[in-house]
Amino acid sequence: MILAIDIGNTNIVIGCIKDNQILFVERLYTDVKKSELEYAISIKNVLEIYGVDRKELEGGIISSVVPPVTGTIRNAAAKVIGKEMPVVGPGVKTGLDIRIDNPAQLGPDLVVGAVAGIEEYGCPLVIIDMGTATTFTVVNEKHQVIGGMILPGVGVALDSLTNRTSQLPKISLEPPKKLIGSNTVDCMKSGVLYGNACCVDGMLGRIREELGMAPQAVATGGMAKRIIPYCRETIHMDDALLLKGLNLIYQKNQ
Repeated sequence: MILAIDIGNTNIVIGCIKDNQILFVERLYTDVKKSELEYAISIKNVLEIYGVDRKELEGGIISSVVPPVTGTIRNAAAKVIGKEMPVVGPGVKTGLDIRIDNPAQLGPDLVVGAVAGIEEYGCPLVIIDMGTATTFTVVNEKHQVIGGMILPGVGVALDSLTNRTSQLPKISLEPPKKLIGSNTVDCMKSGVLYGNACCVDGMLGRIREELGMAPQAVATGGMAKRIIPYCRETIHMDDALLLKGLNLIYQKNQ
């Protein structure tokens, strides 16, 4: 059994994997001010909640897009499981064929998602990761990562809207009663949910045109479950995609 941790700008995804099965997926809030000990306590508490015996953990692996937190989490996890955990990056084998202008620029989260997506869903493929940013990673029929798109995430765009307008309130993201809102809050909910769903659908349509074939699509990330149900394209939902990718990369490096 291994411990897998994906550090994102908003959330830290934690899970344990045994015999290629994800035992659980849990999220912690990413806080650059937290100490090593505070993160160690949080990780220990998550393992205890899910009944994981730390002695059964043979190792672990980390991916991160938040460099100030990476070392803290790595040291915290080592305190908990008593073993050093490699971080996805230079020197770690992924088996991924990256065909972008500068392969080093492909974020570790996108690398991990692509590794899992290719294994789980085949190619051609589009991986949609809906977190602080919404990213599209495109893998062609030759299993090559050829590029993608990055746009503001759902929460970032909504925060910007409410912070820059005097009369628009902070809202939750429950579904509106109907598409055409009849009050300010429902108009905002409809715009955020259906607007982002239309964006995903539109991007997939344009990717399909440029590739000249119909790729499969898989979505992950904290905001995916709020947006993808409103999409008209066929999109697989996989909340554990990055943990699956971390497991595959861990195995490649044993």
